Amino acid sequence: MQGQLEKMTTELADPVRYHLVLGEQKILLNDYIGKAIRLQHTGKITCVHCQRQIKKTYNQGYCYPCFISLAQCDSCIMKPENCHYHEGTCREPDWGDAFCFQPHIVYLANSSGIKVGITRQTQVPTRWMDQGAVQALPIFKVASRYISGLLEIAIAKHVSDKTNWQQMLKSQATPIDLLAQRDNLVALCAAEIDAISQRFGETAIELLDTANIVTINYPIEQYPVKIKSLCLIKTPEIAGVLQGIKGQYLLLDTGVINIRKYTGYEVALLD
Repeated sequence: MQGQLEKMTTELADPVRYHLVLGEQKILLNDYIGKAIRLQHTGKITCVHCQRQIKKTYNQGYCYPCFISLAQCDSCIMKPENCHYHEGTCREPDWGDAFCFQPHIVYLANSSGIKVGITRQTQVPTRWMDQGAVQALPIFKVASRYISGLLEIAIAKHVSDKTNWQQMLKSQATPIDLLAQRDNLVALCAAEIDAISQRFGETAIELLDTANIVTINYPIEQYPVKIKSLCLIKTPEIAGVLQGIKGQYLLLDTGVINIRKYTGYEVALLD
């Protein structure tokens, strides 16, 4: 089985169902837990946008010209509070209209501890599984990515907005009372929330005070004692027993590999 690698697709089940995407092929990786596998990079890399063959990727799968020209690769995607659409300098205004001006969710998650994050409403719960969260709670629904970024910045003054990926892969995170954390954070950020609401209108922010915590279990037989990161660039063939899958990582007895990092690489799955 061989094809252009994409990030793994997920289905919220108990445990999460993971599919490895190789071009048009989708392979259910849960069936390989406890078995020896090999991932072999053929040496071919293709830009996920323009399909041009390249020597290296930027921003998880793009060639350099696409990286510097596409709105989806702009720095404001990672830091939406820096959105410059209103200044008339968006790289692709039509793309911005479709992607950024749609409902977004501000959430709390527990992956390596509590964190705040944002995602498009259509990416719930995919975003949480991609981050390896064992618990997640949507707290606000907002009208645009920019507004979600402003709320995230306010809340991040009190809790982290980052995941410690090494810690996330070492063990199951200790459960957190996300409902109590939500109520506390909403109270702490009341002034900032009110200011954003006044700026964009009352309908721009909706507090999801009746939302329930989502609990997520992953297909893991054994957590790694030490984190050894495997690299398809340095080692074109990676082999080991698949002990688990969490986030976008395969946990092998020889180390861990972030599949999403190698989007655009042509890879063969061998057993």
